[in-house]
Amino acid sequence: MSNLSGPEAQNIKNLFGGIAGTYDKANDVITFGMARRWRKLLVKMSGAKPGMRVLDCATGTGDLAFNFKSVVGNSGSVTGTDFCPEMIALAPGKSKKLNLDVKFQIEDVTALSFNDDLFDVTSIAYGIRNVQDPQKGLSEMARVTKPGGKVMVIETGVITTPVLKHVIPLYFNHIVPRLGGMVSGNRDAYDYLNKSSGKFPCREDFISVMNSTNMFSHTEYKSIMGGASYIYMGVVK
Repeated sequence: MSNLSGPEAQNIKNLFGGIAGTYDKANDVITFGMARRWRKLLVKMSGAKPGMRVLDCATGTGDLAFNFKSVVGNSGSVTGTDFCPEMIALAPGKSKKLNLDVKFQIEDVTALSFNDDLFDVTSIAYGIRNVQDPQKGLSEMARVTKPGGKVMVIETGVITTPVLKHVIPLYFNHIVPRLGGMVSGNRDAYDYLNKSSGKFPCREDFISVMNSTNMFSHTEYKSIMGGASYIYMGVVK
């Protein structure tokens, strides 16, 4: 198994705890609302259908969990988990406002408390690069997913389209920390989040990380906006 190590868990918990209240607003500002479209695309690619059971890890304030719930409907169920109490504390209020019944609980993706083969789809959006042991996180996600079920990941990556290759990194390196800092009052957090995305493996390199768990019969990825983000799918053995 390749040995990819992420940041110290407590540092990440503190970082997200500090920006929880402004996280949604900053995300919308930084991505011009496109992250919403990308999450919907992930749900579509997952093949989620009414009646399915879904787990969303590193759910934050619950946005991807809500996208799934609107697809699986009342006959299905969605559970959102996060290890940062301040982030997930904001999710039930949104759930009530949206009238979408999603269960939320505090969980560490590297040590999930769920039984094996429980979910049809397990997902993580912009969270795997902040996990201290990404392979362990992916293995746990696969463990709690039924054979033939999907593990879905969306993560930032390296731009490959020539036209965007210079423009988007400039935006993320210089504008994003300022925008995030203005909205949240914590520029350091957005400096870190930007730098961490540049170092994290993407495309075939991340597929290798997924395959190193030996939990998937098939893995693939799709590039979004020239590589600004990537959606990865693993079919569980």
